[in-house]
Amino acid sequence: MTMHSPLGYQVPAETARVASAAFPKGNLYMDLHAELGMLYTNQQFAHLFSTTGQPAEDPARLALVLVFQFLEGLSDRQAADSVRSRIDWKYALALELTDPGFDASVLCEFKGRLISGSAENLLLDTLLLQLQQRGLLKARGKQRTDSTHILAAVRSLNRLELLIETVRYALNQLADVAPAWLQPLIQPAWLERYAHRAENYRLPKAQTARDALATAVGADGFALLEAAFAEHTPAVVRAEPAVEVLRQVWVQQFYGPDDPPRLRPTNDAPPAGLLIASPYDVEARFSIKRGTEWTGYKAHITETCDEQTPNLIVNVLTTAATVQDDTVLSAIHAALEQKQLLPAEHLVDSGYTNVTNLQQSTQRYQVDVVGPVATDPSWQARTKTGFDHTQFSIDWEQQVVTCPAGKRSVSWLPLNDGRANAAHLVRFARADCAACESREQCTQSTRTGRQLTLDTKERYLLLAQARQRQQSEGFKALYALRSGVESMISQAVRACELRRTRYSGQARTHLQHIVTVVAINLIRLVAWLSPSSGPRRVSAFSRLAAIG
Repeated sequence: MTMHSPLGYQVPAETARVASAAFPKGNLYMDLHAELGMLYTNQQFAHLFSTTGQPAEDPARLALVLVFQFLEGLSDRQAADSVRSRIDWKYALALELTDPGFDASVLCEFKGRLISGSAENLLLDTLLLQLQQRGLLKARGKQRTDSTHILAAVRSLNRLELLIETVRYALNQLADVAPAWLQPLIQPAWLERYAHRAENYRLPKAQTARDALATAVGADGFALLEAAFAEHTPAVVRAEPAVEVLRQVWVQQFYGPDDPPRLRPTNDAPPAGLLIASPYDVEARFSIKRGTEWTGYKAHITETCDEQTPNLIVNVLTTAATVQDDTVLSAIHAALEQKQLLPAEHLVDSGYTNVTNLQQSTQRYQVDVVGPVATDPSWQARTKTGFDHTQFSIDWEQQVVTCPAGKRSVSWLPLNDGRANAAHLVRFARADCAACESREQCTQSTRTGRQLTLDTKERYLLLAQARQRQQSEGFKALYALRSGVESMISQAVRACELRRTRYSGQARTHLQHIVTVVAINLIRLVAWLSPSSGPRRVSAFSRLAAIG
């Protein structure tokens, strides 16, 4: 489809007159148009459309409709209906009152174009650029980041339900694309097992019966795979994604096409980051964090927290649920650098603050990561009655460590055993430690002397400095700003339904997150700039105190 562009985005006179009469004090959408105009241009999305064929709906307007949709939590059909029927939307989109709008399927197609063209970030970056030009957003200020769990648009399945649903999904898809090929393969028991979705209450209760059913389902899956990859099988069968999902799940859950098939024990399953949790969203992962269990994704959201400007979201990163927070900080900084929005101080919780992140953030991005680092895990530090690392004197040049009793180490060896934060192994003589009066405060080993594992000098000193810094009053006062990120996540969850994805797959989930944070930014921007958007919330006590 070609891209059709109107001559301009002036609000038609009749639309403006009717909207002004309907909303004499303005409303959110009218205020948005007054402040930002149409926000997007067709040229930004030109690469997503063909130069031949039927004219397309205006992509700049479609992008705004997509944002409006998430402002109110509407479905595609409800959003399309709003374009046809709502005066405030017509005003914000600069449409005639008689404009018929478009079919809801156009929104779905447009979202697909954004993802396939890797253009979803345009929706946020365009807004951020305008805010930078207006002085409402600046680099090298204060920002804060936190993550929250995202529920996939699938049911949580136990292992037996997963096996049944995977075969059922493959059978249903193949029945659509290759019915003539599938019909002769159907076995008598398949209708009973796979006609209805797997529900745990319908499945056997006894473990022996559940194991027998899992074995039978495994045999069904292997029979279907064998037929799918036979020599004369139609190519459309092998190309069906559900067949590949079945193959991957069976590799993860069974040892092979034995007779009968053998389930893998749980201790021989793939790691959680690879384990498919549902055939309907193969990228969703099961994870647990602080007692919360979910299947889906994580969203890492970064917002500004300077005093003289509105708090605006500048980045959102969507990952699998199993990705640890400390592995994504560099990616967040790289994205902010590309937008020219790197902070001077970045407030994060302890999930992001390993030594590598502290070091790279300072050296590569000149960003001061402000957050608590992990305390020394040794029993000496935990009990606070023993001699921990800080009570030893380290001579890095001579590679000698002196203990609190004045004894010097006898060896300093490089360590390459794969342990994190360990570069050197320092040992003290067994005879020195055995004769020491403070032995019980230093080591619990009776066969060797005290041993220390040390990181490189730079990393060791950086961690020590960070641990010392977080005890200061200045650090505590600065870090107190981080707690405001919780209200931002609460707004995203309650107002824009961030917590549950509407779509399958990480790419579409990320698009939802992008549009969600654009919507939140627009709400905050209008609240900051336009008193007509409504009165600020003021408690009864604050009003009474203001009178006095």
